[in-house]
Amino acid sequence: MDKKKKRLITSALPYVNNIPHLGNLIQLLSADVFARYCRKRGYETLYVCGTDEYGTATETRALAEGISPKALCDRFHDIHVEIYKWFNIAFDHFGRTSDPQQTLIVQHIFKKVYENGYITQKSTKQLFCNECNRFLADRYVLGTCPHCGYNDARGDQCESCGKLLDPIELINPRCGSCNHEPVVKETNHLYIDLPAILPLLEQWMNEASTKGFWAHNAVAMTKSWIRDGLKERCITRDLKWGIPVPLKGFEDKVFYVWFDAPIGYISISATHTQEWKKWWQNPSEVELFQFIGKDNIPFHTVLFPSSLLATKEPWTMLHHISSTEYLNYENTKFSKSKGTGVFGNDAKETGIDVDIWRFYIFYNRPEKTDVQFTWKDFQEKVNGELIGNFGNLVNRTLTFVNKFYQGVVPDGQTDKELRAKIDSYIKKVDYHFDHANLRDALHTILEISDLGNKAFQAGEPWRMRQENPDVAKSLIRTLVYLICDLAILIEPFIPSTAATIAGFCANASLEWGNLGKENFSTINAPHILFNQLEDDKIAMLRARYGGQNQGDGQEGKPSNICSSSSHSHSTATDNNDIPLEKRFAKDVALTVGKIIEIDNHPQADRLYVEKIAIGNDRVIQVVSGLVSWYKKEELLGKQVVVVENLKPTNLRGVRSEAMVLAASLSQDDNSALELLFVDDEVPLGTSILIEGYEDLLKPTNSIKIDHFFAMPITVSNYDVMVGDSHLICNGKKMRLSNIQNGVVG
Repeated sequence: MDKKKKRLITSALPYVNNIPHLGNLIQLLSADVFARYCRKRGYETLYVCGTDEYGTATETRALAEGISPKALCDRFHDIHVEIYKWFNIAFDHFGRTSDPQQTLIVQHIFKKVYENGYITQKSTKQLFCNECNRFLADRYVLGTCPHCGYNDARGDQCESCGKLLDPIELINPRCGSCNHEPVVKETNHLYIDLPAILPLLEQWMNEASTKGFWAHNAVAMTKSWIRDGLKERCITRDLKWGIPVPLKGFEDKVFYVWFDAPIGYISISATHTQEWKKWWQNPSEVELFQFIGKDNIPFHTVLFPSSLLATKEPWTMLHHISSTEYLNYENTKFSKSKGTGVFGNDAKETGIDVDIWRFYIFYNRPEKTDVQFTWKDFQEKVNGELIGNFGNLVNRTLTFVNKFYQGVVPDGQTDKELRAKIDSYIKKVDYHFDHANLRDALHTILEISDLGNKAFQAGEPWRMRQENPDVAKSLIRTLVYLICDLAILIEPFIPSTAATIAGFCANASLEWGNLGKENFSTINAPHILFNQLEDDKIAMLRARYGGQNQGDGQEGKPSNICSSSSHSHSTATDNNDIPLEKRFAKDVALTVGKIIEIDNHPQADRLYVEKIAIGNDRVIQVVSGLVSWYKKEELLGKQVVVVENLKPTNLRGVRSEAMVLAASLSQDDNSALELLFVDDEVPLGTSILIEGYEDLLKPTNSIKIDHFFAMPITVSNYDVMVGDSHLICNGKKMRLSNIQNGVVG
């Protein structure tokens, strides 16, 4: 143990203004489970996280509320702390990027990068408010949208049509603070020269990704960024709320939040211990493990490492990155404003034990593909696996000991064959934990408990106790110590439950070294670990957190939005090793259709009801959430891409027989949306094909919406992709004009 490297663990810093939902919590809980495991295995471990507090969003919201950014951050930081406390996340330190240490360390890193020649200056044009005496960030500018004429469009995007904007494009722009008309002025900004740093980055990345067994999506996305060509990236902003730039001529600017936020890992460590350099500038003795969502991959594998490499100082660099896919909610997105999905403060209010939430998050952890949270699956997995499998073994075995052996572990020999199987599974659990394959670790633990249940059932101790007492004693003795092993193994996932089981087992120690040990002889009276999740409870919760989607999991959802990776083109395979592209081509029928009628939904303000002709005199009806992005006249007569073989459903009482496809920026950002329009000369009913699989017959079977969402389409450099293959329409690659990198659904 003393020869092992220290383990430095971080999870993505949650943005302070956002209350975390279940999908956000995955990263913090994943790092928590891994840190708990590392401590049990004897590694010297430091797990840090904290709220990301600087940037335009904070300053804008504080201005709207009439309070200081600091006061806003204080309020939300407390909310985050309370949520993570309830979820039993054992940080070594949970800090804030607004701490003075952050300023000192960010400025130090900048100075080193600047001194080494990796910072350039460029002049750009921005809007300046003479009344407020400041340059205006995009969100501080309001005006008329040049695309749709909406009068209150923001400078970054129009809320009416969803188009991305440059503030200078706005007609009759006005300052969002004082309403005076701003003027165009030139301003200087600083850029980090990523192309110049690239040789250092590639050398480091090639070695680190191999030694640190990076997740496939992390490697693929990082290589995609490098392959597409790194560009100089701006690191300054004309804001007040941020870290001042320590360079003459730039005193009125702050660092762009993307540059300073990852450095928060370092500064938060520095607020925890004065010996922080023993962790962050000690690469020979420390390994850095980072837990993030896939949307944050480039910041952790390209931008943050480039900043550290450019200092030429001996920083502890990323060793292993655990980058999960997205967790979606009932075939839509989490939305606090719409009341859709379970957020951190909601989980407590459900009355469901925190360990049940922790269990399911890891049972369903999206390690290789996007995953849907559904209340039905939540109920089935909790009742079937946590209670029916794991809890059942604990209760039936310990109750048997309490009833028939007066709470004393029966003497005799251990069942050696059963014990050998248990030990082989424990080695697999250890391997999965050590490689941060957390879902696999949990599933293997559940395989062990299933093994115990089958042994109990096959051994019939209730009968053998009379017919062959020694055999019954051997089985029950082995299962009792197996239960203690299970408590040790599962403690990182559900620590309170593990402690309860240890209490049943005469307060046995849950140290890793006690696996397989027979170091207690009595059993305290057990009780049921968890109650079943009943149908009426689940129905009530599904209705409570369904927002506009109450009733069928889809209502009110823009049915043309799904989530996926914005850069990664991985060819994920199913259990039969069939590439994603081939599965998509075999299962999904994409067809060219023309919108020939369009009306507002009679029961939902955000939905349209469209009649779409798809050839051969066939007309289908589609309900889609396009009201916020397109006027009816912009859609009528247009040709679009239709998922023709989607299983029909009712959306707010109106039948929807298919889905139209559109692209958005990302899983969490549908502020810009663009339909996949098709040229008028393409015949109706033309199939949209997958490059390389054009010869496959058009699928005729209906598919469910969650099946479709499990095979995401992405946008890369305006090209529409399925995995690594292009969508082909009438012999040409499908391209978009406004969404450069994003997701399609």
